[in-house]
This record gives sequence, structure tokens and C-alpha cells, in this order.
Amino acid sequence: MPAPELRPRLTVRFSRPSGGHYPVFVGSGILRHLPRILRRFAPAHRYFLITDSTVARLHGRAVHSALRKSGLRADFLMVAAGERSKTRESKARLEDRMLALGGGRDSAVIAIGGGMVGDLAGFTAATYLRGIPFVAVPTTLLAMVDAALGGKTAVDHPRGKNLIGAFHHPKAVLADVQALRTLSEREYRSGLAEVVKTAVVGDAALFRRLERSTATILSRHPEALAEVITACCRLKARVVAADEREAGLRVILNFGHTLGHALEHLSRYRLAHGEAVAIGMVLEARAAEAAGIMKRGEPGRIEALLTSLGIPLTPPKRLSAARILAAARVDKKSRHGTLLYAVPRRVGRMAGMAGRFTRTLPAGALAAVLKQSTE
Repeated sequence: MPAPELRPRLTVRFSRPSGGHYPVFVGSGILRHLPRILRRFAPAHRYFLITDSTVARLHGRAVHSALRKSGLRADFLMVAAGERSKTRESKARLEDRMLALGGGRDSAVIAIGGGMVGDLAGFTAATYLRGIPFVAVPTTLLAMVDAALGGKTAVDHPRGKNLIGAFHHPKAVLADVQALRTLSEREYRSGLAEVVKTAVVGDAALFRRLERSTATILSRHPEALAEVITACCRLKARVVAADEREAGLRVILNFGHTLGHALEHLSRYRLAHGEAVAIGMVLEARAAEAAGIMKRGEPGRIEALLTSLGIPLTPPKRLSAARILAAARVDKKSRHGTLLYAVPRRVGRMAGMAGRFTRTLPAGALAAVLKQSTE
């Protein structure tokens, strides 16, 4: 009896000269279909399954065993868990191991884990032998709704987050919501911050749904999660199709990230990415409201939803406004030393300036908001 047809939830299209697209599979228990997906969308002579020490224990070794039992040749490569592994040194060690194992251009990478693993493994695939295919298997909510889609891959630098990288799209994305059962409360809620960000920048209906269904979302209901993840992926897919290389529209996805990345870096990554972005969203929205850019009351609505989802909104103490802004200027979103922000006019609609999708914020408004938050 033939296996039932496996249908993706959506397709991400991108605008390279030759064009391109890849499927996104979202559902409960679909990880068991990984061998079929690999054979169809990323056929290779051998696979390098890259994961971290935490995901290896929870999912990675079982996936490795299943691949080998299905007749696929797969080597298991592991890095230490945590953002501190997302470095050029870790990437070099992976490349050395792949070369030692004899990986050729007929190889492919499988990135199974959260955003750190996806970024590191994707960047490794982007440059190994001038580029080999990879498949993303995100196991965190943050990675499922954001990091695994769009083709951004990178490692961190001592001066800032994601400063060295490349655009390299996966051949397929497979998001199994059952994997979210293994996340800690902190990791799960960190991912919810990116869900809120997606709703704020372009999906007011999703935002209202989150406001109404907080308890269901926090309970990790599989069907509800699959629908929320799909909604987030659809919005990101539309943005990527319009602006693959972040030359215009795609910058709206950076709401909360200008200050968020600075806070994350200054905390030495003790703040989770979603936590830092949540704080960044509130700070940037408050400054936009003070400057008359954002509709009055909307920052409070964002803050209320984040709070109801259990996401902490207190920035690290002992960080001055000047230090936060100095760290932000090192980020990729700074232009000629001027900080640019993607901020909403209201929930579901972003505010631009002079035909662009980012804008400056008044120094006085920023300083006042930062001072109030860090005192």
C-alpha cells in the first residue's frame, strides 16, 4: 500500500535571479516523515546531522537512528548547547569534521534544533565546498516561527550578534509541534515573543487571537500551535517573497530587534533571544508613542499581551541608556552611525519614513524611555 501523500502547509518563495522555493511542513508527529522529505527535496549521497548537546539527547540521536534505519547515510555532529557555540570557531570545527569524514558536494546538512543550531548549521552549509543543501528541522517555537525561514544564516562576533553570515535557503522546513513539549517554560515563552512580534508587524487578526486564547496557547495545544505557527510562517513567507535580501519590506521583521540585540549582547546572552526582543518591542514602541509615531495606547496593549504570556519585560540593571545605544550602533540595522528602527503605527501596521520601512526615533524619547526602564 503506498504511503499517504505528505502535503506542506505552505511554500516559501524567494527572488534570486533563478527564482526558488521550498516547502514548510507543520504538524504533530511529522518528524517521522523526515526520510521521505529528504529523499524528495534534498537527495544526497550522505547527510550531516548537526545539533546541540541538549537536542541530541531529546531528539537528535533518535532521528539519526531513524535515518540510518531508513537506508540514508548520516553522520552525527554535535556542538555544546547555548548561544556561545554560535561562533566562527564552532563552524570551523564542524567543517573540519565534515572534511575528515569525506563529505563532498553531493552531501547535505540537516539542522535539528533551535535558532542557534539553525544559524550555525545553515551558515556551515552555505560555505562548505562553496555551498551544499540543508534542511531545517526546528525544535523550538522561536525557530519554527522565525529563524528557520527566510535564508538568514550567521554566527556571532564578540562585537555583536549575527554579524558574520550569508543568505542560504533550506531545501525544506519541517516543524513538528510535538517537539515543543520538551521545551522549558522559559524557552517556550521566549518563542511566544516572536509570535507576538509577527502579529504586531503584520497580522492584527493573529494578535486578537492571541489576546483571546492565551490559556490555550500556554497549554501548548497541538492544533492551536500548528495554526499559530502556520500563520506566522505565512506572513514571513510573504515578506521574504517580496524582499529576500532585506533591502526594503523585510526590515519590518526587525521590530524589537534593534534594542533587543543590544540587550541580548550586553547580557552576555543570559537574556534569551525572545526575552530581549520582547523588552526591545516595549521600549521601541514606547519611544514611538512618545514621538507621536505610534497610536497612543498601543504599546500598552503589546505590553499587556506579553505579560499575560508570562514573558519578563525587565531589562538588565546597571545598563545605561548610552551603553545600550552604543551596543545597538554596532548592529547591522545601523546606517552611517544612525540607528534605524522598524516600529508600528498600530498593531498590524508598520510606520515608515520617506518611502522606507525603517525610521529614526528622537534621541530624547529614546533616552527617556531607556532611563525609566533601567533605573
